[in-house]
Amino acid sequence: MKTTTTWILKLPFGDCKCRNQKSLNTSDLWLEPQVGETEKREGRLACLGSMAEPIRVLVTGAAGQIAYSLLFSIAKGDVFGQKQPIILLLLDITPMLPVLEGVVMELQDCALPLLKEIIPTDKEEVAFKDLDAAILVGSMPRKEGMERKDLLKANVAIFKSQGAALDKYAKKTVKVLVVGNPANTNCLVAAKSAPSIPKENFSCLTRLDHNRARSQVAMRCGVPATQVKNVIIWGNHSSTQYPDVHHCKVNMSGSELTCFDAIKDDDWLKGDFITTVQQRGAAVIKARKLSSAMSAAKAICDHMRDIWSGTHEGEFASMGVYSTGNSYGVPEDLIYSFPVQIQNKTWKIVDSLAINDFSKSKMDATAAELVEERDTAVAFLGV
Repeated sequence: MKTTTTWILKLPFGDCKCRNQKSLNTSDLWLEPQVGETEKREGRLACLGSMAEPIRVLVTGAAGQIAYSLLFSIAKGDVFGQKQPIILLLLDITPMLPVLEGVVMELQDCALPLLKEIIPTDKEEVAFKDLDAAILVGSMPRKEGMERKDLLKANVAIFKSQGAALDKYAKKTVKVLVVGNPANTNCLVAAKSAPSIPKENFSCLTRLDHNRARSQVAMRCGVPATQVKNVIIWGNHSSTQYPDVHHCKVNMSGSELTCFDAIKDDDWLKGDFITTVQQRGAAVIKARKLSSAMSAAKAICDHMRDIWSGTHEGEFASMGVYSTGNSYGVPEDLIYSFPVQIQNKTWKIVDSLAINDFSKSKMDATAAELVEERDTAVAFLGV
């Protein structure tokens, strides 16, 4: 018996009129063959414009090197999903606008189907309008001879202004990721300056440290990083952070082992491993004369993807979040890195993890640094 192949075109959104479309642009359509249980084959007609309303995503410091490594991944769908159109808002200081124009040209030249619009600007009222997500990369870097308090003062001014802009112009549901250092305290300043936006909507990046720790364990065990889960970064994104592997699991030849059983070198895990992760950023700067960019961009993507899509069952990620109400004795009113699980764009600190004396001392040390930073910043903030 001879079989024939029948192609059936299906519109995933039904009648176009329900989308207020009088006609379809055939350049936006293509056929995706799907094999059914019988000899009939169906082709699904896909239309990018019908998938969802575009979301507005801001990246600050958009002419910088981290953003240059980041924007392509956002625009091509690696962060917010392969069916989510994007409007990219790119904010930088006025002297950087010519450079930013070159970034815009490159994004245009990528011909990315999800990228609906690019808006470069040096104006906060334009950049922060109706945002769904804000990735605050730009900050004042520490210059030679600059005291830490001077660095904090300069960044308080930046993140107070950006927090106020979020409060005034962005959606109240906006998810805000602070990357610019000192990230934890900059995040706290932004949150305090945006009182109408829930503090749970703010987080800072410690995923880079998390990925560094995960990679160090994977390399030591000779397995891919995907076989390592539940490392934790506690505290500040600084050299006082505590990379903790007491709850980490490693899949070795199909068997899941504790990190300590997999590595069998407690001295390394409590010594060189910790200092390697703590000082990795400085090591990168020493080697390439520039700070981490590619790895930072990857960590930003991981962080925002988890916020948007959730963490995997049984796994947690590290994220700087609001400390009030935590079960680990961390002082309140800090942005402190905890292990979190995420569902429905909402994070929850992983509770009831056993903490030994070694870990507790490390967690307390990084908390003390954050308290000092907070108190200095709040004095500058005037609240």
